[in-house]
Amino acid sequence: MAMIKDLENTISKLAVRGKGILAADESGATIGKRFALVNTESTEDTRRTYRDMLISTPGINEFIAGVILFEETLSQKTPDGILFPEKLKQLGILPGIKVDKGLVILPNTTDEQITQGLDGLSERLVEYKSKGACFAKWRAVYTITANTPSQLAIKANAEALASYAAICQANGIVPIVEPEVLIDGDYTIERSAEVTESVLHAVFNALHRHKVKLEYIVLKPSMVISGKKCAVKATVEQVAKATVTVLRRTVPAAVPTINFLSGGQTSEEATAHLNAMNAMSAHLPWNVSYSYARALQDYAMKIWHGDNKNIPQAQKTFYQRAKLNSLAAAGKYAASMEKETSIA
Repeated sequence: MAMIKDLENTISKLAVRGKGILAADESGATIGKRFALVNTESTEDTRRTYRDMLISTPGINEFIAGVILFEETLSQKTPDGILFPEKLKQLGILPGIKVDKGLVILPNTTDEQITQGLDGLSERLVEYKSKGACFAKWRAVYTITANTPSQLAIKANAEALASYAAICQANGIVPIVEPEVLIDGDYTIERSAEVTESVLHAVFNALHRHKVKLEYIVLKPSMVISGKKCAVKATVEQVAKATVTVLRRTVPAAVPTINFLSGGQTSEEATAHLNAMNAMSAHLPWNVSYSYARALQDYAMKIWHGDNKNIPQAQKTFYQRAKLNSLAAAGKYAASMEKETSIA
């Protein structure tokens, strides 16, 4: 019963209309690549400084309900000596934790991938919860080609996602279930819809088999969108309509909140697509919001550039980006608002 109370308390704070989740859980390798693009060395100190800059942005708790942290950050302290999870809670923001251990090749497929990290997960969750984590994240990925994703990859990843979600809930941790259909490729929006529907159908079948309580999960899917190299780029309205159509066919109304990943879209595209979904229907059965990494952070990182004197301007830009997505999560964003965003 105590675990259910923990799940109820967490989901009630994450599934708030107009608020989203900041994904600040980049692995060491990923954040190293992003820092390299702004000529900044990735060290424990620079990573701590950068992530502190984001969460200490004045007023950010107006738009951010939770922050997904990397394991390193969970144990780091802010410059004033407060552990990051505690600092977030002081701000009214819930700390979460990335718990998967990355991708490996799924045997007997054409280089398709499966996510690892189930071994020892329950024990790790006990430790993460003791450090303040309230929710967790596990990402599965699917590549679209003429022959993929295969049914093997779809089913194997669904099973892993469901196992992870069940283990989380048994420990009083709300699971973010993240099936990401990668945007790479030349596929059409119709092909994206076909694959996304198959993926989500398999995921929710697996969640049902594992007796996962849908009222206490966050779904973090990719949007139904044409591939980056597609000759015909889908419009904002087409993306919104196709995505909502697939979600209605596959996601039970019991799911309290859908927080999209940005998945290679530009900051502006991710915001416009989210807004269009919320604007097109006032009667969606779920809260429809965001859990973005680059689409929230990109401009701020470029302004910061590893130089702490740029922090105030970077924070101003990060605040504005979060505000625009908050408006989009309520269907109140307009593209004309983009000129307000400060970009170096």
